[in-house]
Amino acid sequence: MQQHIINTQDLAFQLFELHRVERVLRFERYADHSRETLQAALDLALKVAAEAFAPHARLVDEEEPRFENGRVTMRPEVQRALDVLKGTGLMAASQDYERGGMQLPAAVAQMCVGMLKGANVGTQGYAGLTIAAANLILAHGTDEQKRRYAEPMLAGRFFGTMCLTEPHAGSSLGDLRTRAEPQADGSYRLFGNKIYISGGDHELSENIVHMVLARLPDAPAGVKGISLFLVPKIAVNEDGTLGERNDVALAGLIHKMGYRGTTSTMLNFGERDGAIGYLVGEPHRGLAAMFHMMNEARIGVGLGSVMLGYTGYQHALAYARERRQGRPMGEKDPASPQVPLTRHADIRRMLLAQKAYVEGGLALCLEGAMLVDEKKFAETDEQRAQAAGLLDLLTPVIKSWPSRYCLEANSLAIQVHGGYGYTREYPVEQFYRDNRLNPIHEGTHGIQGLDLLGRKVSLAGGEHYQRLMARIEATIDEARRQERLAPNAERLAGAVAAMAAATDRINAEKATGNAEKALANATVYLDAFGQVVVGWLWLRQGLQALAGLAGDGEQSAAFYQGKLAACDYFARYELPAVETAAALLASLDTTALEIPDDGF
Repeated sequence: MQQHIINTQDLAFQLFELHRVERVLRFERYADHSRETLQAALDLALKVAAEAFAPHARLVDEEEPRFENGRVTMRPEVQRALDVLKGTGLMAASQDYERGGMQLPAAVAQMCVGMLKGANVGTQGYAGLTIAAANLILAHGTDEQKRRYAEPMLAGRFFGTMCLTEPHAGSSLGDLRTRAEPQADGSYRLFGNKIYISGGDHELSENIVHMVLARLPDAPAGVKGISLFLVPKIAVNEDGTLGERNDVALAGLIHKMGYRGTTSTMLNFGERDGAIGYLVGEPHRGLAAMFHMMNEARIGVGLGSVMLGYTGYQHALAYARERRQGRPMGEKDPASPQVPLTRHADIRRMLLAQKAYVEGGLALCLEGAMLVDEKKFAETDEQRAQAAGLLDLLTPVIKSWPSRYCLEANSLAIQVHGGYGYTREYPVEQFYRDNRLNPIHEGTHGIQGLDLLGRKVSLAGGEHYQRLMARIEATIDEARRQERLAPNAERLAGAVAAMAAATDRINAEKATGNAEKALANATVYLDAFGQVVVGWLWLRQGLQALAGLAGDGEQSAAFYQGKLAACDYFARYELPAVETAAALLASLDTTALEIPDDGF
């Protein structure tokens, strides 16, 4: 089963050759680590993923959580798997030693989580949300909130959620109505309704800590009037023991296309006297604080998309190697033996596309993870600021590009299986359904496109955008000197030039104040921008593969040749579409704005 979660050879290549994760061991925080300790953590995570998470992935899909007598019930395997995870310490893989953590570099900690996602994203969801909520409290909470809530969460005693969406508002957070009334003792009473709350109720932990967006009585309208509150399901006494049940009620479960192992709930806050909550951070600054968790979640969504696409690819590859069907094009004898699917050109094309998407997506997520550590621990203020700016720019891409293209990898995995892929006899149909959530939650493609084009490319006068383009150009120049990769470098250079012209044209339109026209095709921009970034990462993988073939690497020759083939595929099949998209963007096309409402 392990080989169907991830190609461990690729994981080693990406971490230790391409991204050179050992570079971060120069930071004092990671001084205790070595290649051996990092590998040991990865091996442990893969073992837990394969042995505790993967075996019940189908069961929690077929028998999703149920709402019975006011409480959630689910398969017992979920509890057992999470208990195993708690026992390993991986819940706090990136945290300080003092908080029971392993102090792993971000890229390694992310991959430990990622392998759990690939094995069983439904069960992993409870742990992932908890880690993100605990990190939010550690970043913005008081010392008391960290001690009373975050530390038990990192130990796996309490689990956590994020509560943003309301029935009438959807993604429009400025319209939320949940209110928080201040009390004499410094606490607050919350009243309101939240929906799509993943992990919002269950019996898997002693307590659930909800991070809730709400409005104070004097709050200004819109997003500038949102505050953040910590609302426990059960009150926690000063000595850490549990008190009475809080006024948080499970209103019902939402039944989903996929991702069924994670409860999706409707919660009512304040059906009686109000749910007791505690302000986190400053009043009216809740959305900025919550973005700490949301941005972490967005990177997690990207990696989750990659890992679901990756496991689908691994299953499709294994099936195509084993399944015998048909004969070579030139074989005329119907009595000759059938050949493996991998002998057929179209199957090979689909496998290569999946490889390009999932291994490109993994490189993208790890690039972001490396920037997380550079942002926190680099030697100079300038280096930290540059890393922070690049991470900010890339976050919508890290969230959205894998959500589209690794979902397409799942679709291709079904296609490789043929009719069997559309049945529940094979797991690839579940991987597709599970992955289909990722283009939606934590900000849809449309929202990420508006964030990238409307804000991120223009931040700091476009400084971060220009710095990214300079890095891409440097890789292009390096690849031009390699005869094997020079054509791919030229294709990427053409895509970069086309996108630069489109970006300049859109920015000029934005400067006139016509934001609606300038941003009408922001999702198209997001997609094309992501293709450029992943094309750059594939060119870097190609360069590293050439170095490996020359003896400066740890993998087999066949592995490096496969990397070069995927680099070729991306440059030849994917990058040409960027120039077409850029031409559309530069034209400031308004077709979607012009159609009358009655014309749809």
